Formats: sequence, C-alpha cells, structure tokens
Amino acid sequence: MRRLVAAVVAALGTLALAAPAAHAADGDSAITHMQRTEAGLKLLVSVPADADVQLGDVAVTIDGTAAEATATTARNGGGVRRTEMLAIDTSNSMKGAKFDAAKAAALLFLQTVPSDVYVGVVTFDHEVTTDLQPTRDRAAATDVINGLTLSGGTHLYDAMVAAVQAAGSAGQRSLLVLSDGADASETTLDTATSAISKAKALVDVVAVDQAADDSALVALADAGKGRVLSADPNALATTFAAEAQALARQVLVTAQVPASVTATEATVEVSFGDVTASAFGKVRAAGPPTVATMATGFVIPRWGMYAGVAGLGLGIALLLILIIPRPTGPLTPEQRVTSYTTATSRRSSRRGGHKADSDEVLASAKTAAADILKRNAGLEAKIAARLDAAGSELKPAEWLLLHAGIAVAVTLFGLLLGRGNLLLGIVFLAFGIIGPWVYLGLRRRRRQKAFGKALPDTLQLISGSLAAGLSLAQAMDTVVNDGVEPVAGEFRRVLVETRLGVSLEDALEGVAERLESKDFTWVVMAIRIQRQVGGNLAELLDTVAATMREREYLRRQVGALAAEGKLSAIVLGLLPPLFVVYLTLTNWNYVSPLFTDIRGILMLAGGTLWLGVGVFWMSRLVRVEV
Repeated sequence: MRRLVAAVVAALGTLALAAPAAHAADGDSAITHMQRTEAGLKLLVSVPADADVQLGDVAVTIDGTAAEATATTARNGGGVRRTEMLAIDTSNSMKGAKFDAAKAAALLFLQTVPSDVYVGVVTFDHEVTTDLQPTRDRAAATDVINGLTLSGGTHLYDAMVAAVQAAGSAGQRSLLVLSDGADASETTLDTATSAISKAKALVDVVAVDQAADDSALVALADAGKGRVLSADPNALATTFAAEAQALARQVLVTAQVPASVTATEATVEVSFGDVTASAFGKVRAAGPPTVATMATGFVIPRWGMYAGVAGLGLGIALLLILIIPRPTGPLTPEQRVTSYTTATSRRSSRRGGHKADSDEVLASAKTAAADILKRNAGLEAKIAARLDAAGSELKPAEWLLLHAGIAVAVTLFGLLLGRGNLLLGIVFLAFGIIGPWVYLGLRRRRRQKAFGKALPDTLQLISGSLAAGLSLAQAMDTVVNDGVEPVAGEFRRVLVETRLGVSLEDALEGVAERLESKDFTWVVMAIRIQRQVGGNLAELLDTVAATMREREYLRRQVGALAAEGKLSAIVLGLLPPLFVVYLTLTNWNYVSPLFTDIRGILMLAGGTLWLGVGVFWMSRLVRVEV
C-alpha cells in the first residue's frame, strides 16, 4: 500500500494533463455554487487546469449589468462551506487489487484536497453506512479509509441518498462516487436522482472496470451536473487526485448586486479574461408583501378588519328591517287593535327609558315580520305547524325574527373566524339557515316519541275513568290533571277547543295531525265510530292500548337490531363534512385547493354527490316500518 501511494505521489506531475472534474466539465469553467449574503453575492467558480486566471481581472455582470466584484482562491475561505462526500463501493466484487487501489486513491485524495474542504465517507455493500460525517479532521478520515472492509451486495442508490443527506444543506456539496457494479437494492434510480437534484449536489461517478456510458451511472452524473469517469484500478489514484485538484483551483468571487437589478432571479456571468462562466439563479431574496396604504400613510389596524365585518353584518340586519314595507291603506280591525295595544303600552311604559325603547323596537320588528308572513300564508302555516308540533310557545313572526337573528349572528361568527373569508361565511350562513329548522325537527320528533310512549298508559287511564262512570270529557280532564307531558298539554288544548265550539272528535283529530301519530289516529277513529254506532268504549280503548304496547315492543326490538347500522350511517355520513370543516378552521392552506381550484371543486362536488347517495341508501337499509 505504501509503495502504491509513493508511486502515485511521484506521478502527481502529470495531473495537469488529467481530465478536469465535474466542477469544470469538458474543460470549461463553471459556476458551481451561488450564495446570497449580506456582503453580496458569493460565487464559487471552477476553472480548467490549463487556464491562466488572473484574480485581479475578474468581471461580473448580473442580468447584463456590470457589478462590483472581487476574487480570491476558495481555499483561503470567505464564508462559503465546501463539502465533499466520498461514496465508496465495499462489495465483494471490489476484492483484491481494485479495493487496494480504491483505498490508496481515497488516501491520496485526502492528502491533496484543500484543508478548508469538509470530507465525509459513505460506504455501501448490502447496507449503507455513513462511516464519517463531514469533517476537516484528515487523521480521522484516514483512519476510516484504512479500516474499510468488504461485504456482499451493492446498494448504490441508497448510498446516493445517504451521501446527499450527510452532506447537509449549507454551501457547495459534492459527491465523488466509486463503484464497479450495478445496483442490487429495491430503491429505484428515480429516487436517487431526485434526491441529488433536490439537493443541487455535484456528482462525479468513477466507474471501475465499467463502460462510461452505463445508463444508470450517466443518469446519476447528469442529475449532479457531472460526468462518469471510466478507470481501471491503476488509474484510480490519478482520477481522485484530479478531483482534489479541481477543488483546489476553485475561485471565490464576491459581487454586489446593482440596484438597477430588481428581479429575484437573473443570469450571472463571471469572466477572467478568456475564461468565462455563467449561471442562472436567485440574486435577491423575495421581498415582503407590499401593504396598501392611504396617501397619508395610514394603515388600517388588524382589529379594524374585524370591526368592519361586524359593522357590515349589523348594517345588513338594520337594512333588512328598514326596507320592510309599511302597511298602507285603511287599517283592518286586527291592525287597529294592535295599534291600540301598542299605543297603550307606550303610554304605560313612558317612564321605562331604554327598556321602553327596546320594547318598542321589538314590537315594530314583530309587526314587520307578521306583515311579511301575511304575504306568504303557506310559509306562515308551515312555521306554525312546526312550532305546534315542537311544543314551542313562539308565534310565527317571533320565530322568523329569531331565525333571522341566528342566521346573521352565525354568519358574522364565520366571517370573523375565517378572517373575512367569504366562502366560510357562506358555509356558516347555510348552517344558520338550516340549523334552526333542524332543531325544530328534532324537538318535534322527540315530542312525538314521548307522546307515542305515553299514549298506551293514557288510554288505560281514560278506560279506567270511563269504567268508573265518568264521561269522555271528564276522563280527558283526568288525563290533564294526572297525565304526563306532552299528552296532558295536548288534551288540555282539546278541552279548550271543545269549549270554544269545536267538536271533540275534530279536536282530537287535530292532535293526531299535529303530532303525526298513526296510533292516535286509530284512537280517534275508534271514538268516532263508537259515538256513531255505540258500544263499550272502555273495552275498546283497552284493546287499542294492548295493541299499541305490542307494536311498541316490536318497534323497540327492530330499533335495537338496526342500531348498529344506524350508527354506522351516522358516522360515515358526518365524518367527511366535519373533517373538512375542521381542516378549514385549522389548516386552510392544505384544504383551500378544494374551494379555489376547479379540479378541487369538481372533486368536492363529486364526493358530496356520492356521499349523499351512500347516506341515502344506508338510511333506507336501516329504516324498518313497524
């Protein structure tokens, strides 16, 4: 080994004739690294071995504009780190003279490379090992090279990835790869070339006893803007020494970017007389976004945006109240009574101060809402039916005002939460419009279930009262006094309606319609038939109650069997939209393409469509009519 090193050192006089390294491929100079600093733009320039470079003759142009520049040898330092990673094949195919020559070439490289260059060592066989992290300690590097051993396998592509990672991210990073065989790992060539390209590392590949036009090796070298150098074992030392000399010849150029160059990226050209090199890259850091200001220099504060959104919402609400048309023409008797009662309340509350004013505004708003509903009798009837079924004491006009207030408040909350995002505001507006109706539906359904659950016991109570000699009206009064809600409340309403002249059967039928109870519809039908043809009503109600209990038992059994399917339908139906809302609130940049890109919008629409179809069929599968 010592005799081989001595022979190589004696041959160093021929290095000027050796082929240049990747840093000056094909005998041309090249800008291998460009770095922006506060002192200016720092450039590492590799020059051919036979070039006569005068550092004082340096000239730099940036985007065609001359720039002030100075030059020095890179080995003298200057704030730009240079890292060289040696990736050495330690597979069994290197056994013998090739491995001895490789170790000798690596040792010669360590002796020749400039002292400021950080050198690391990665070896690869059936596994990849980072034997030495980049360091300027040549003694440690020498010990690593001398301690190399062979093993089976050739994981070349994994070694490329590991070497790029070990080289770090600062300054110029170069890879000198030595291999004598094809890759035998599961890693793809694209993975290795992608890692090299992403890191912008320079790569030279030394192919031992291989053709220089091997497609895989050429792809690796092209990704690192280098070359494949074919060498036999006797020429390895010369090749490695030439790589070290290429690093020693690098020139560090510092240039000031002219003020007239405003572009972030530009073409930089460096020349030393006849030696020229150029590259395209970033010459300025991207500036901060420009903030629009008024002529006086005033900038709207951050809280002003939120206040503006809140003011906009309040303005919309007031505008809706103001644009409601006032009633014109002669007043109806109802309007006269309302006007009279309003005027009386004003006179009685004249000393109420702000409370009287707020009551007056509320009364005006209720009157305006009632006028709107009168123009749409269908909407008023629908709201009234929902409120009655839900057991709410609100009037349709009051509900309309409350619904509008909830929609406005939820929309403002969405705008504030999304910092003025209109799309998020629209989503919250939809929630504000749909949410109250859903709430009413849930209350109605809960009330219907409670009514159906209590109905058999109620019929049993009526039957017992009739058997004791009470009339049907007296039996219903017993239910009002001793029954549970909502049965007691509905029967109380029946008794009130009968006192106002409504027949008992019609009043009971109104209860069945409000609560959409088929069971109670049969009860009303039985009562109506019994009143027409006669019979024992108490015994009839006992039979109906027993039938209802059996149907309720069967209904609960079916509900228990279908509970798992219903829960699955609920989870699968709510998970995607809730997760989208969560991502919208927490990571808008990640989910924004779904709302801003046409492809994302199409995907969102398609996903919503198929989710709706799936939820529909799941709901049909778990719904069993009893």
